Amino acid sequence: MNLQNRLKEEPEINLTSLIDVVLLLLVFFMVSTSFVRETEIRLRLPEASTAVEQNLVAEVLEIGISQTGNFTVNGRQLVNNERRTLRAAIERLIGEKRDMPVFIRADAQATHQVVVTAMDVAGQLGFVEINIATVTSPDA
Repeated sequence: MNLQNRLKEEPEINLTSLIDVVLLLLVFFMVSTSFVRETEIRLRLPEASTAVEQNLVAEVLEIGISQTGNFTVNGRQLVNNERRTLRAAIERLIGEKRDMPVFIRADAQATHQVVVTAMDVAGQLGFVEINIATVTSPDA
């Protein structure tokens, strides 16, 4: 009978496959992450002041939106309420001037999408100062 103590071998853990999986996950998340910002709208909120500004601008672009979503540009009704019609009307009326303020006057019952469309068209044409005009009811 052979009663000699055999030397037990230490178990060896192979980490190669674990490292491969972690690196593949890292590469997957790096590739799938989008670093591109979609179009964004920068808002500058008004600030309250007690002084009355005497800045009266002679030339403004006013885009009106009715309850049904029809556009008016400086009081002129457009043929339809499509984006390209609004863009063409603004380009024809204003020309190359892009430094004037834009006022969007929308009916309270107009859809949000129509207002955003008007803002988007004005932004794509290069207008920087886009205002949403509100009307205070006499009851307030």
